[in-house]
Amino acid sequence: MGFRCLKFDLRMEKASFGPIEARLATEVEFISRFPECEIGAMPSFGNLFDLAVYIDPTLSKDDWIYFNAGNHAQTVRLQYRDFVALVTPKIAALVGEIKKRAA
Repeated sequence: MGFRCLKFDLRMEKASFGPIEARLATEVEFISRFPECEIGAMPSFGNLFDLAVYIDPTLSKDDWIYFNAGNHAQTVRLQYRDFVALVTPKIAALVGEIKKRAA
């Protein structure tokens, strides 16, 4: 199975959640929520930090998922079904395919 090029799409998020105002947080806004993690390497276990976790349904097509382990040197490899069982994320359309453009 090849890799799909997907990207978070704020328009998809708005379509999933309705008229809620949403934006991407800055690093300064969320760094205090992950005190033992390197900036930009927070793990996908938001539930451990009292945060809701949302995932796009396209992840269910993959047997395995990969994400940072709280630092930039280690990666977690976890079966998708195990991640869902541990985290119980909410499913919401959040990504769109990246359109290839001419160089």
